[in-house]
Amino acid sequence: MAWFRAGFLADNIYQITGEALAARGIRLLLADLDNTLAPYGQALPDQRLMDWRAQLADCGVALLVLSNNRQEQRPRIFAQGLGAPYIGHAGKPRPAAFHQAMARMGVEPGQTAIVGDQVFTDVLGGNLAGVTTILVRPIRLAGNPGRYLRYALELPFRLLSGRKRL
Repeated sequence: MAWFRAGFLADNIYQITGEALAARGIRLLLADLDNTLAPYGQALPDQRLMDWRAQLADCGVALLVLSNNRQEQRPRIFAQGLGAPYIGHAGKPRPAAFHQAMARMGVEPGQTAIVGDQVFTDVLGGNLAGVTTILVRPIRLAGNPGRYLRYALELPFRLLSGRKRL
């Protein structure tokens, strides 16, 4: 059960600050793309997201987009617009892409966190890779019945994660 529990919870990414991450020794924040950084279908980052990434960087925290999206262009175009490196078709929850990202950025698991909206990919993958896990609420569920089912299945694990905030 512990594999499915997030270390921290946040309503959204904007509750996660560079100061809070840096205070915990985090130098790399891996971020899921769809429904975490932006709603499905949003082609480019908005100004608020750009400002958030800059705030992380000002605190010495790098951002890397870690997406399971199978279409290579989606994470590539979004990450380029954000000015961040990325790994697409990451295969989460398998930890290989997490380790690849850490090696690429020159950090260890203890210096890394993952933020995402899904327990069975982001949280499980982060826990398997030995990194700090942060679970956020999905930005938008509308439009896909499968998402409702997936989040319903995740609800017990969300509740088990408690209320620990960064």
